[in-house]
Amino acid sequence: MLARLAQVCYRRRGRVLIAWLAAIVAVMAIGQGLGGDNFHTEFVMPDSESREVVELFEEVAPGRDTTIEAQVVFAAEQGVNDPAVVAAMEGFFARMAAEVPEVPVVSPYATPAPGAPAGAINPAGTMALAPLLFAGGDQTEIVNLAHRIVDAGESVQVEGLRIAFAGDPFVDFSLPESELIGILAAVIILVIAFGSVLAMGLSIGTAIIGLFTGVGLITIGTNVMTMPDFTLQIGAMIGLGVGIDYALFIVTRFREHLHAHGDPERATIVAIDSAGRAVLFAGITVVISLLGMLIMGLAFIRGLAVGGSLTVAVMVIASLTLLPALLGFVRERIDVTTRAALLGLIVFAVVALFGILVLHTAALLPIGLLAGVAIVGISFAKPAWRTPIAHRAPKPREQTGWYRWSRQVQHHPWLGLLVGGGALVLMALPVFSLRLGFTDNGNRPEAQQARIGYDMIAEGFGPGFNGPLIVATRQPLDPAAVEAFTATLGSTPGVALAGPGMAMGPAATVWRVIPTTGPQEVATEELVHRLRDEVIATSGVDAVVGGYTAVGIDMSDFFRERLPVFFAAVLLLSFLLLMAVFRSLLVPLKAVVMNLLSIGAAYGVLVAVFQWGWGASLIGVGKGGPIEPFIPMMLFAIVFGLSMDYEVFLLSRMKEEFDRTGDNATAVADGLAATARVITAAAIIMVCVFGSFIAGDERVVKTFGLGLAVAVLIDATLVRMLLVPATMELLGARNWWIPRWLDRILPQIHVEGHADDRAAELIDSEPTPVRA
Repeated sequence: MLARLAQVCYRRRGRVLIAWLAAIVAVMAIGQGLGGDNFHTEFVMPDSESREVVELFEEVAPGRDTTIEAQVVFAAEQGVNDPAVVAAMEGFFARMAAEVPEVPVVSPYATPAPGAPAGAINPAGTMALAPLLFAGGDQTEIVNLAHRIVDAGESVQVEGLRIAFAGDPFVDFSLPESELIGILAAVIILVIAFGSVLAMGLSIGTAIIGLFTGVGLITIGTNVMTMPDFTLQIGAMIGLGVGIDYALFIVTRFREHLHAHGDPERATIVAIDSAGRAVLFAGITVVISLLGMLIMGLAFIRGLAVGGSLTVAVMVIASLTLLPALLGFVRERIDVTTRAALLGLIVFAVVALFGILVLHTAALLPIGLLAGVAIVGISFAKPAWRTPIAHRAPKPREQTGWYRWSRQVQHHPWLGLLVGGGALVLMALPVFSLRLGFTDNGNRPEAQQARIGYDMIAEGFGPGFNGPLIVATRQPLDPAAVEAFTATLGSTPGVALAGPGMAMGPAATVWRVIPTTGPQEVATEELVHRLRDEVIATSGVDAVVGGYTAVGIDMSDFFRERLPVFFAAVLLLSFLLLMAVFRSLLVPLKAVVMNLLSIGAAYGVLVAVFQWGWGASLIGVGKGGPIEPFIPMMLFAIVFGLSMDYEVFLLSRMKEEFDRTGDNATAVADGLAATARVITAAAIIMVCVFGSFIAGDERVVKTFGLGLAVAVLIDATLVRMLLVPATMELLGARNWWIPRWLDRILPQIHVEGHADDRAAELIDSEPTPVRA
């Protein structure tokens, strides 16, 4: 089927290209026609006490979201009760009420009211807090309201008075421009790997067209299901990565066959029917891995899984249909690189890098692109510029460094196994200290409003004021019971301040409890569990503990319980798929174990850097803290999918050679020699793309970038180039053993195919003239 598809797309390349361009226009138009994108992060919490508190407030105080903690914090050397300070701040609060009525503010000078903090003015009288009562809703709307509040605060000018704004609405989030460096690095690496600007352009072009289509589909998807705000960024990152990878593998196989036989149509069919099969099943594995996140049962995770899967699926389809059409346009010219093309690429890269690294702007990208295109255009008037650059003749496979490397590993397989396995185990050891939890605004860059406000509160009031807990009860309590329970809460170890109890409706009573420690500290998590399991349980009061900090703790507990189920489901489905593809028990088992080790090693590096603080200052990370609970899940889904890509590409080539020769040692050496260069190039591209995110300001973005870069680097070096050939040599022909009864019931899936024979058969049976 793939061979026939490749032939149709090759011969009707013009129609295929027009169809893809029309698809981009169509999905974009449909998305806009449905009202544009409707991204919104809807954190629907699992059943927990913190959710009960949210539901209680929805009943008795509609419009008040207890999961959003935000304050105006102000300090004055002369004291916050100084008449000039009081007048200025009361004027600011009045201006807020007029200009930002959507966000009520509770003045520390007013009579205590529901939502006002206990101790709104610190004991020294030099600092005060004014809570901001944000309603829940669209994240973009909340951020816009926060910007209006900051703008209003800039009008307050009193000598000695400092004003800051604390809380998540005042977090300044933006994707780093450094990610463009990763894309430019991919362009350069592809040119080096292929030795051809045109071959690079095919890979990048296919990925970009697929990316635009996938983005359009995600935009449409936001109208039928909940997708978080960062779905596009995650989908684009995954899609661009796998799209370049898939095109790279297919174009490499096309060039190999073209050099051997000289027929571009036959080379296209062979590439799609061999490497294209690997792309198809590697893509299925990635989709399975991403859709495994549906097990978590949370709306925003569901949207993220579907969005990422859509981009991967589109990239697979683009690789199997658009790429053979583009190969039909290029044909034998794929290896031709003129002086003008190379010079245009160099000018584009220099201009773009100058803008990003020196001027810190991406505005020069279009200028660099136009300059590169202009150079190519001028070459049509200067024939000397169109002179092709000579290519170095490729070495025979047996003379390549990768072939010699595979033989060295095969001669010392136990050494390779011990060195590679020992390194992975050593790197994975820190994972046993992994602590899931949400970091707080104290981890953000020092220049951000949210960080300035956080530090001021911690300095003037204590760290616990940055993460107050809310204790609420539905049962009616008389004044004496409220006073007694307030005293019980206040005397609990780890509590700095509690109460007073505030009546909320006819039955509910609410207390604000201030811990002695910050929101992300272990002691705060222990306090929440102590209040629930010991203090409240023995008090006789039917109360629950909630608030933003408790929500983070409950979410962490939820992810901690569900992660093993998610891991097991993804591993099992991937094992079954690989078993059907390679007709083996040991090959998929080794793949699963090695991928687990490489992911474990990546987790270990994250714990060492972000939790323990080892070398954290080198990448601009401040104090250590817990790992956000959703990061291990997302890293597992993405990294497992990408690593299985490399596994399928490498082992499918080995299986192809084993089926041809029946010699396991030769199959391992030839398979590694044939794919090592392209796998290494693909991995370096991924490391550059993911590693560029480390330069961003956001801790979460840095965590993703470092985790993905380390995992791909480990997988492409220690695993693919050392552990796989070592274990394949030790197991010998047993690699491909499978019980007969199991072989009979498994579906027949031939990733390696019979590409060359099928291509010759198709071309001989249908010598149709090539049509554009």
